[in-house]
Amino acid sequence: MDTVGTLSFESAAEARDRYESIGPAAQTVVREVAKAMEFDREEYDERVTGAVVETARDALFASLLEVRVGSREEYDDWRETYDGEVTEVGNENVERVVWHAGPDGAAVAATFQNKTDAAIATLRRQAFGRLYRDLLEDS
Repeated sequence: MDTVGTLSFESAAEARDRYESIGPAAQTVVREVAKAMEFDREEYDERVTGAVVETARDALFASLLEVRVGSREEYDDWRETYDGEVTEVGNENVERVVWHAGPDGAAVAATFQNKTDAAIATLRRQAFGRLYRDLLEDS
């Protein structure tokens, strides 16, 4: 089993704090991308809205989530010891699984066969949408 990513949380408050701390990095990324795209000041002011920076913050946060990657057997072993609700997508007959345990006893998992990076990216988007979006909405 492998673990990729750095963010995992014991509580909703911890997730909110980390999400807030990523805000300045998201703003810097957006500013540098706009500069690379040669936006002048007027175009920057017109196109770089709060929603754009928030989307960047959401994407950065999700891309850093800790994800475990393992065999079906490793996932099943973890699942037996996990005391929470797991939303699993995919086919139960597939050999590999990626999963993320969020705060407050909720987790998401997805099965995959070959494309590990794609599975991780998909799971991170699902984790953000299912476990964090509502939790972080007021942040």
